[in-house]
Amino acid sequence: MFNNKVYHKIDALSGSIATLRAEGVRYGEIAEIDSRAGSSLAQVIKLDGGNVTLQIFAGARGVDTSARVRFLGEPMKVPFSEALLGRAFTGAGVPRDGGPEIQGEPSPIGQPSVNPARRIMPNKMVRTNIPMIDLFNSLVKSQKLPIFAKAGEPYNELLARIALQADSDVIIIGGMGLKYDEYLKFRSTLDSSGALSKTVMFMHTAADPTVECMLVPDVSLAVAEKFALRGKDVLVLLTDMTSFADAMKEIAITMEQIPSNRGYPGDLYSQLAARYEKAVDFDGAGSITILAVTTMPGDDVTHPVPDNTGYITEGQFYLKGGRIEPFGSLSRLKQQVNKNTREDHRTVMDAMIRLYAQYKEALEKQSMGFRMSAWDVKLLKYGASFEKNMMDLSVNIPLEEALDLGWRILAECFDKGEVGIPTKLVDRFWPKQ
Repeated sequence: MFNNKVYHKIDALSGSIATLRAEGVRYGEIAEIDSRAGSSLAQVIKLDGGNVTLQIFAGARGVDTSARVRFLGEPMKVPFSEALLGRAFTGAGVPRDGGPEIQGEPSPIGQPSVNPARRIMPNKMVRTNIPMIDLFNSLVKSQKLPIFAKAGEPYNELLARIALQADSDVIIIGGMGLKYDEYLKFRSTLDSSGALSKTVMFMHTAADPTVECMLVPDVSLAVAEKFALRGKDVLVLLTDMTSFADAMKEIAITMEQIPSNRGYPGDLYSQLAARYEKAVDFDGAGSITILAVTTMPGDDVTHPVPDNTGYITEGQFYLKGGRIEPFGSLSRLKQQVNKNTREDHRTVMDAMIRLYAQYKEALEKQSMGFRMSAWDVKLLKYGASFEKNMMDLSVNIPLEEALDLGWRILAECFDKGEVGIPTKLVDRFWPKQ
């Protein structure tokens, strides 16, 4: 029901935060603010007795204490329809691509995660055609995984490549704190490949209001849930969750909340978990899989955002030197699916990583001036081939071709008895000379 009472006095304004006294208001409710600057929507983010704190989506610039405030009696909603596909919007759901407004079923955002009784155990692989994911750390439908990276790493390029190559029905990209040319690059990359037709983008740029940054994950996941309930397998790509946390910190400082670690709000863990826990494989419907970039300021994994994220998610990908680092990366659910791909999958994965670790040791010996043995020389040849043919993110091959390529790399560098693989698999898969 609408709260028909109109309030004509705002007690305090700070940044994008407004405080007033009101009755019968609920947390998360949307309000309409009319002022000389025009009309803007706001959301209730704090209730303290009769004091109501609002977060103004467009910022408080031009809003004065005599502005007219009307509460709408419902949470924020995003219109849902198939017409979302191929479109780009702001964090507040306003078209960014010059297209028309979407007319569709209003879907509330920020709702609780799915009841566990409606979930099924993750058991299907999301193929990306990137060997460092498919072969060594398989992504699983309904999994939630962060991509840890320091500033400057090509994480947006990696997300764009995954969006192009992943075998998902719908791709939703949620951008937070992006440069405008980064948004344009996402759009042009997907458009030129034809993948834009199955993609929805909610993009917040650095020039947009901070409040919209906080809306991006909720809007993206609300739309993802509607598609999943219609039987679609949805892959949600978020970049960057540290920008989302920084927006939370900015709002918390404006509200004069008592800060926690490095100034972040005390409920940082809960806020991150509320988004990541939206990953789900519905019983009898589709699924939501979440891959979210988390940048690490100063390459510090103990920073509050990656540190809290690690407790919530099911592993992580480390992007380092433009590659997915094989030792720091871990998909904890890969064993759910890599037993069902090809019988040599796990064996090849283990053997190649073990030999790559030995290559790293040989590389260290070489840098220290030690004499290289014949085995060390083989390892150096193997490591160079592994990095070029497996770790390079431009490699685009199906899992089965990646496994065959792995066997060829092993055969080019080692003898059959040196790779530590059972004879029955060597006899079947070792390349014929």
